[in-house]
Amino acid sequence: MTHQQLTVTATIIARPDKRELVKQALLDLIPPTLEEEGCLNYDLHQDNENPNRFFFYENWATRALWLDHNASAHIAAHRQRTEGAVMEVIIQEMTVLTLS
Repeated sequence: MTHQQLTVTATIIARPDKRELVKQALLDLIPPTLEEEGCLNYDLHQDNENPNRFFFYENWATRALWLDHNASAHIAAHRQRTEGAVMEVIIQEMTVLTLS
């Protein structure tokens, strides 16, 4: 089994009336996540046409370290903080084929 880098994309759709709460909660995830072992980048984006749609582009040294991130205290606190404020979350795990 190889320990190949994992790319993760996460799309988060906020309820329109909770957009700012979700946005701030997502921004607050960045500092502790960047300190985690194996986090190579953790980039948050907001859709220009649908401001309720947020998108994380993440790279992790291994899938196991990303799974540790998902089990972290700050992710659990985030889920509790945004409960009922998020309409949908779509997470995709990807393997890089080329690097530029």
